[in-house]
Amino acid sequence: MRPKKTILCVDDNEQALSVRTFLLETRGYRVIPALTPHHALEVVEQSAPGSLDLLLSDMNMPQMDGNELVRRAKQLQPALPAMIVSGTMGASERACCADVFLPKGANSPAEMIERIRVLVARKRGPKKYHQIQRPVGVAAMAS
Repeated sequence: MRPKKTILCVDDNEQALSVRTFLLETRGYRVIPALTPHHALEVVEQSAPGSLDLLLSDMNMPQMDGNELVRRAKQLQPALPAMIVSGTMGASERACCADVFLPKGANSPAEMIERIRVLVARKRGPKKYHQIQRPVGVAAMAS
């Protein structure tokens, strides 16, 4: 049995964090919830490199926005994939420094889960990512 992939999920809205945590856990992910970016950074700092499979963060939070959280987390663990979700589309969202930006409400939970699956797969290495992205039939032609 493969170990569960671990997602650090950050949102200052307790209800949104609870819903996202439940959604991810029911899909088989291990979730570490964090209500503040500072708590999330503590988790990243205390985690062994590679033990976190994804940082999933809200963009708009009072102490620190999602972009700043991602920048700081990647200073601590450069290979950590990051996804930011936001209900707005301002300048900070357009300049998003995460691997994936996902507008809240514009996408279904299934689409968010699929994007997470691809990011987590990509973390395992470029070869695995390319296998996921390769269209059917290409492998036979490349041989």
